[in-house]
Amino acid sequence: MSGFPVEIAEGCARLELDEAVYPLEAVYGAAYIFIDRCWVLVDKPAPGKWRVTLASKKEGADLQAMAGEFANELLSCAWRAQITQQNRAVIEAVTTQAIAGAMGPPTLDDLEKFDFSAETFEDPLGIAKSWEEKYKKK
Repeated sequence: MSGFPVEIAEGCARLELDEAVYPLEAVYGAAYIFIDRCWVLVDKPAPGKWRVTLASKKEGADLQAMAGEFANELLSCAWRAQITQQNRAVIEAVTTQAIAGAMGPPTLDDLEKFDFSAETFEDPLGIAKSWEEKYKKK
């Protein structure tokens, strides 16, 4: 396995990770996936570094393979964390709209405050037309 220094000793596999590449959320996410198969210890041996120690719950487990699987899961979790961070504004906007929609239709007070005098928006592609307007018989 390349890219991760893995130490196999005393029935454990230890991985040293760079904190700048793998945020704590990604390390926790990967660790959570493995808690049914092994004990996972996450510590910080030096500034900017994470150390993950994996100890199998089953005797005779292939620790090198387990470390490789953990590294793959860690990469996946780090990628998801990065995508989530980059799309945070979109996720928040969609969530806000979903919650606002769940609140129900506007009240009469909301409608009274709404400005209906605003001009209609431009629709050069005809997307906002109703089905009847678009396909009316000639």
